[in-house]
Amino acid sequence: MSKILEIKDLSVAYGGIQAVRGISFEVNEGEIVTLIGANGAGKSSTLRSIVGLVKPAGGSVLFQGKELRGLATENIVKNGITLVPEGRRVFVNLTVFENLRMGAYMRKDNLDADLDWVYSLFPRLKERSWQSAGTLSGGEQQMLAIARALMSKPKLIMMDEPSLGLAPLVVQGVFDIISEINRQGVTILLVEQNANMALKAADRGYVMETGRITMTGTGKELSENEEIRAAYLGKSKK
Repeated sequence: MSKILEIKDLSVAYGGIQAVRGISFEVNEGEIVTLIGANGAGKSSTLRSIVGLVKPAGGSVLFQGKELRGLATENIVKNGITLVPEGRRVFVNLTVFENLRMGAYMRKDNLDADLDWVYSLFPRLKERSWQSAGTLSGGEQQMLAIARALMSKPKLIMMDEPSLGLAPLVVQGVFDIISEINRQGVTILLVEQNANMALKAADRGYVMETGRITMTGTGKELSENEEIRAAYLGKSKK
């Protein structure tokens, strides 16, 4: 299995505050990999630095063997990485269709096949394609944020807290979609507070604490680890 993303000794700082402290990890092509940890662990800062929204203080970001550190965000997207941000951040005054077109704003080719694809993944969005995004439910807006990211034809899609603020039934639907996107060939790097759902979906995971990676393993290994169960899953084996 070939590495699609390799992070080496990555550091991120905001002023004098060190948010990410020299972490290293990798994502293989075709995997779902999750970063789990408490609020403030540095997970979101890691994603934002990979896609160029935050300038790393040190380290290396290799995507398919190419160094991305220092590139502008739009060039990183052109290389094949996209981010579904925390809080969805859809354009509420635009229609669903217009939001999807915005996801493909750098593309010059025909979008019809990819529009058909995302509509097949999210039939509800097709039904509401001319509806203002601001009138959608929270779950529908999350679907739109994911679909918008897919319109850039990414090789790797990063998702930051896709279940945040959603009802449990909706969360299951979002994770079903994440698994389906992966089955259709897109590699996924997932940051998620719902560690139980994330580890069920993930091939592998990394645990972050105060800016450092403290543990790694398969999703199954981490979900069965007593320390992880107590700290993040709210349960322990009897």
